Amino acid sequence: MDLRLLNAFNSLANSFETQEQSNLKKAARLMADAIEQDRLIYIFGGGGHTCLVMQELFWRAGGLANLCPMIDFSIHPATPAYMYLSHERMHGVGDAMVDYYGIGKDDVVLIFHSYGFNAPTIDCALEAKKRGAHTIGISSSDWNKNIPKDFPIRHKSGYHLSDVVEIFIENFVPYGDTVIEIEGMEQPITGISSTIDFYIAHRLEMECVKTCVDRGIEAPVWSSANIPGGDEKNKALRAKYNPRVKFL
Repeated sequence: MDLRLLNAFNSLANSFETQEQSNLKKAARLMADAIEQDRLIYIFGGGGHTCLVMQELFWRAGGLANLCPMIDFSIHPATPAYMYLSHERMHGVGDAMVDYYGIGKDDVVLIFHSYGFNAPTIDCALEAKKRGAHTIGISSSDWNKNIPKDFPIRHKSGYHLSDVVEIFIENFVPYGDTVIEIEGMEQPITGISSTIDFYIAHRLEMECVKTCVDRGIEAPVWSSANIPGGDEKNKALRAKYNPRVKFL
């Protein structure tokens, strides 16, 4: 039995739970505000595997129906790997997405990125902030400390998400992402960033719904479409959000 991966994840999750509660609850309150005001909650993954956090939360059993993933397949793993790698180093992608998805004043945008300083991530955060949206960034400070300021994958401003967003949530992903060393092999393996980001995303969801309950607000939550009665339960939510969420 090898528990190193479990222990590595638990270490990150425990750090998050012990150190980020204040930021988690602030972000959840903004998300609950969006529900109370009948707004969408936008979620952006700044390229590569980070994009998968959008799919993790979107259109699934127990998930918020007012979530709108800001998907651009040019930076998504559905695109050939070296093509999206090039695109996620391009300026002008993230701000164009903010415009396409129509983000405006007082909207809430969750911005995930493993290292938090590539061009689409910072462009998205800056443009959303410029439009008066509430920005919540989830990323790693360790990456920011260890990558040179002039490294070409950085946004031209030199900013990290923590420099730009209204609320920053640390995900504690270590520099390099990999967490497992195998005896006899020099290169560490097993990236942990997606796993902890999924966890944080669901914790945001949980705290948002708890806040809604405390306020006496009914959170719009999907039932599983794969159980008897699921489609019927989702019918009203589909009618409400199909015209507003571009990927429904």
